[in-house]
Amino acid sequence: MYNPQLETFLRVADAGSFNRAAEEAYITPTAIIKQINSLEAELGVTLFVRTHRGLQLTKAGESLYRDAKYLIEYSRKAVARAKAAMRDESSVVRIGTSPMTPAQLLTDLWPQIHRYCEDISFQLVPFENTPENAREILKNLGEHIDVVSGIFDETLLDLRQCAGFELSREPICCAVSIYHPLAEKDSLRVEDLYGENLMIIHRGWSRYMDEVRDDLTRNHPAIHIVDFDFYDVDVFNHCEQQKNAMLVIGKWSAFHPMMKVLPVAWSHAIPFGILHPIHPSPMLTRFLDAVRKVVNSSEAEL
Repeated sequence: MYNPQLETFLRVADAGSFNRAAEEAYITPTAIIKQINSLEAELGVTLFVRTHRGLQLTKAGESLYRDAKYLIEYSRKAVARAKAAMRDESSVVRIGTSPMTPAQLLTDLWPQIHRYCEDISFQLVPFENTPENAREILKNLGEHIDVVSGIFDETLLDLRQCAGFELSREPICCAVSIYHPLAEKDSLRVEDLYGENLMIIHRGWSRYMDEVRDDLTRNHPAIHIVDFDFYDVDVFNHCEQQKNAMLVIGKWSAFHPMMKVLPVAWSHAIPFGILHPIHPSPMLTRFLDAVRKVVNSSEAEL
């Protein structure tokens, strides 16, 4: 932050001699003189003149003397602020949030979580829901974003090199345009989808979605399955514009204002929870432990 030779300079100026400054610093006078010579050479000024009364500051030395005290004190405060900021940052859980990975579940639980880790706070970090972002964020959890809440399975965790903590099993639902005839219903039977185009994310993205696909292909061939590659606003727009149906979860019901999410009379569900680094930091481990305690406590009350 600053040249440590400035402290030697101040010590010599206050002591009035190299010998006394050396005694105070518990080093040799030669070492003190070398530091002052080096400082003068670096700055290109003469700081002291020798008189019969000892050392005296030159005008340049007097100017530096005033400024050096300020510089040293300012530097110390700057370092203290940086350390304080580091402590604050180390106690902040950064929660990634996007339309497909809503943070509301964690924020709703936060008052209960906070009872177990009062020193930890959270920060919402919004990000654009694109395939590239999804890959990079999940692969690098713990760097800029610590946790993300969303649906997952073992394949996704292995592929994205992260870990998952299940909070709930979310029923797999169907989303349709508010102008679709099915939107008049409050819930669907599988037979209501006969003759419809049902959009399902491509095979291999989630085994739970694949189980729905296999069930429909085997037992309900009257439903026409349409593949798509990624959940984002474009696929919701396409579904709404084409008056198709699409497999979603209930937590996405507010994602698109022109779409209605309907439960379906089947048993298909998918894990929903927290995605986090495989090797979380001690602070993040405490946070995850607190979430588990809250979830376990809620389940015990049911």
